[in-house]
Amino acid sequence: MSEKHLPLRQIITAAIFALVALGLSMVSPTTEIAWVSAILVLTIYLFAFEIVEVDVAAVSIMVLLGLTSFFAPLMGLEQGLVDNQKLFNGFSSNAVMSIIAVMIIGAGLDKTGLMTKVAAFILRVGGTTEKRIIPIISGTVAFISSFMQNVGAAALFVPVVSRISARSGIPMSRLLMPMGFCAILGGTVTMVGSSPLILLNDLILTSNHALPPDQQMETWGLFSVTPIGVVLVATGVLYFIIAGRWVLPADREDKKSSSSTASSTMDYLHNTYGIDYALYEVVVPEGSTLVGKKLDDVETSYRVRIIASKRSGQETRIGPNTLARDTEFEPGMVLGIVAAPEHLNHFVDKYGLRKRDALRTFAESLAATKAGIAEIVIPPGSNLIGKSARDVWMRKVYGIAMVALHRNGETLGEGDNIRDLPLQAGDTLVVHTAWDNLTRLKKDRNFVVVTTEFPQEEERPHKLGWAALFFGIALFMVLFTDLRLSVALLTGAVGMVLSGVLKIEEAYEAVSWKTVFLLASLIPLGMAVETSGTAKWIAEQTLSVVGDMPVWVIQAAVAVLATFFTLVMSNVGATVLLVPLAVNIALGVGANPALFALTVAIATSNSFLIPTHQVNALVMGPGGYKVTDFMRAGGIMTILFLVVSLTVMNLIF
Repeated sequence: MSEKHLPLRQIITAAIFALVALGLSMVSPTTEIAWVSAILVLTIYLFAFEIVEVDVAAVSIMVLLGLTSFFAPLMGLEQGLVDNQKLFNGFSSNAVMSIIAVMIIGAGLDKTGLMTKVAAFILRVGGTTEKRIIPIISGTVAFISSFMQNVGAAALFVPVVSRISARSGIPMSRLLMPMGFCAILGGTVTMVGSSPLILLNDLILTSNHALPPDQQMETWGLFSVTPIGVVLVATGVLYFIIAGRWVLPADREDKKSSSSTASSTMDYLHNTYGIDYALYEVVVPEGSTLVGKKLDDVETSYRVRIIASKRSGQETRIGPNTLARDTEFEPGMVLGIVAAPEHLNHFVDKYGLRKRDALRTFAESLAATKAGIAEIVIPPGSNLIGKSARDVWMRKVYGIAMVALHRNGETLGEGDNIRDLPLQAGDTLVVHTAWDNLTRLKKDRNFVVVTTEFPQEEERPHKLGWAALFFGIALFMVLFTDLRLSVALLTGAVGMVLSGVLKIEEAYEAVSWKTVFLLASLIPLGMAVETSGTAKWIAEQTLSVVGDMPVWVIQAAVAVLATFFTLVMSNVGATVLLVPLAVNIALGVGANPALFALTVAIATSNSFLIPTHQVNALVMGPGGYKVTDFMRAGGIMTILFLVVSLTVMNLIF
């Protein structure tokens, strides 16, 4: 039914937006403001209803602004709305180049395995439940964001969230948005956490030049805004803990992610071979009758496959390469087992074992990004033909644990003594193995690896020192020098390429070009809104309506204006435009002008409604989000931000 009426709804909504644009045009004081207002309404319409992809919409708006130079006489303009010589400046802007750099830096740190270790630590502390993981990730990113650019903090944690998603089974779409929102909120914790707050004191000093001595404002200290920022971060975390189940999309991550790949492979094997195996973690307690028995004594009898073990006080041993069939069970040993649920339960009950609800000991080593189920075919000419898996010690020599064998249209399982059957040309082996073993077997003429959808990343842990060095250099430049943010971050990114942490092709692949085009294409619109006088006109009209109302209502109107402008133009531009206006309004109504200026600088971080903020654009692709996802979750967050920030500001100041 909804599909049938969708075009009609689109026509109606388009007509409503067209009427709004026409109305704005009619009341606009100049032709330039009229056209910019119409294009602004068109942009909001395209974003809100996703007529085309958001990056396509942004590029289209940029091109449309460029064409106004050609059609200026027909449009009643003296010149185009944006100078065509500056139309593509967004692609070389400080913000866009900074985003490219932090994506490359994040990929470099991830390539060394550092982010994998961070993800493993978070899982050990927070377990695998959404309500415990979200506060840890979001709180950590918010803290980092309070001292560095929020997009940088978010970019560093995207690979961490990816790893956590793969290990915990929680979709990235349930984790990335809370992380991104809290990265934005973290920018309000200190006066160096976001560009508007960094600019605020300079704008206050500039305004003081025009004020009499008794009305001049004092500048804000580094931690003056900390109470406001901390409460906002806490509000964001609590919001997603309480309401996350309703406002976050269930499963929207990029289908190319490793967790999705692993899941689709298991579904394929289940449908093809009827294999219903899963991965379990079992503990051998004191007094278990399994103690003293050997691996080979139980696997075939109980149709379980033990692929990993860890003795008390010893390192984890992943079965295919290190576990021998004569391995003896000991008290306190933790086992990683691949088996059908009914076979595992029988095995656990027989020997009095303790089954864990989720992977803990092997959460890292047996994660979907490290190991899984795969298909391997024995080709004609293989040296293994005529030999059994037991004869060649397949688990120890080749690093594969066979869980099923498919021959002549029949699938044989562990109970059919598959390890004792001589292999034949054309046999398909269903095995559990580490992905790096599978990558190596692709070059072995004794096998043909059928499974192609598995992570084949090459980690470079030996490059961790170089990665840490260049990340440290970039961070030092950001915090303690006057270099532009993009130059400081690109120093770290280029250093990682030159030192071999990343290959140049991997650096290109690390960049989300959809994010780059989305942000770079919107910058000309922000320029048009500001230079044409549209932003100032909208602000003046709004404030004239609330001019005779109580002070708190006027302050709220200033915050709402700042929130609106930061959605359609840069937060720096919105701050520069609105702070002088807010100061004059505050003086006119007898309010605290410094507080009104702070209201603007804080409210320009209230950018959750659509993915125009750099952080939102960054997480949109990996999380598979739609604009409607931001509108649903961000709409409530926007209201909470306004209520909480205004309340705390007025209570403290």
